[in-house]
Amino acid sequence: MKKIIAIFIVSCILFSCSEDNDDNLIAPLPQAAITFNFTHNWDGTTINNNNLQTETVINAHGEVMSMTRLRYLISRFELTNENGQTYRFNGYKFTDLSDETTYNFSPENNNIPIGTYTLKFIWGFNETDNIDGAYSDLNSASWNWPAMLGGGYHFMQFDGMYNVNTTAMPYNFHNGTARVSMDVFEQNFAEIVLETPITIFNNASIEVKMNIAEFFKNPNTWDLNVLDTPLMPNYDAQKMMQENVLTVFSIGDITQ
Repeated sequence: MKKIIAIFIVSCILFSCSEDNDDNLIAPLPQAAITFNFTHNWDGTTINNNNLQTETVINAHGEVMSMTRLRYLISRFELTNENGQTYRFNGYKFTDLSDETTYNFSPENNNIPIGTYTLKFIWGFNETDNIDGAYSDLNSASWNWPAMLGGGYHFMQFDGMYNVNTTAMPYNFHNGTARVSMDVFEQNFAEIVLETPITIFNNASIEVKMNIAEFFKNPNTWDLNVLDTPLMPNYDAQKMMQENVLTVFSIGDITQ
């Protein structure tokens, strides 16, 4: 009889432990699909395919500007949650403001757990990705950066006219690898870190806002009368662009 009681007690203990273990299991968090939606403005005035070539703006130095073309490249999107876990997305985003179908970016591997995140991405390509001639779609878009200036690809092409209220002159605000001297080049990409918390509780579209005016004012106030064309071989101009792009982007609305 004592043996039966002992067996019964041990069985109860094991059963209780089993129940406790089940209770401690953490169910996986629901997954959400992410889309990045890029919008563009000049200090609050919307710029898109409808008004890119008709809107007149004034930069921080006082030049009255028109815009004829704005294209740019970003890559290596990452979302990092509050626990420091990072989710990296494949692919890169090539945006042409004249084509609204290029404003959104939906990465292939875009399922992440619900939670609160911050966003980071690369302006242009880093040294690993900026491989001369490697991307057929960018080659077709005439996006290549000249070999004599370091090769690889543009980060941005921004063209138009300035002093349009007086004597109009062209500008070509093109950004890419910085040429230090003959056959000496410096990586010129920028790491964009947006600290605004992004809370995801369902499939979501994350708005990323580009304020184009920031290219001309922060931290370097840009004088187009001095730096208009050509800027691609100008090392100092390229490094100023790299500095100014750090304040261009911000987080907008989260739709879910």
